[in-house]
Amino acid sequence: MGKAEGRNKDWHGHVTAITVAPEYRRLGLADGMMKLLENVSEKIYDGYFVDLFVRVSNKVAIGMYKKFGYSVFRRVNGYYSSGDNNEEDAFDMRKPLPRDEKRESVIENGENNIVKPEDL
Repeated sequence: MGKAEGRNKDWHGHVTAITVAPEYRRLGLADGMMKLLENVSEKIYDGYFVDLFVRVSNKVAIGMYKKFGYSVFRRVNGYYSSGDNNEEDAFDMRKPLPRDEKRESVIENGENNIVKPEDL
């Protein structure tokens, strides 16, 4: 599931959620869904990039997104929280689209670019 959001050079596709049931994993379904959202973000909405947020502890998902061409843009402190004061940081991962000719939507070493949720 996704949407288009932002303004000017922040106009982009955003992956709201992607889930594949365990018995259907490793069949290329996530890859297909991501490519579809990227294609819509590029061809229909003329976005600069596609982004998503993922828990820093979710190494499997991070590896999958990197395989799909995403890189960490920044780390968001306490992005995920629960009612019992447990918080977890998220990586904001991005993949530039052809409109971003200068690749301004990605940065090197984004893991070290730390922000708070209220600064998003």
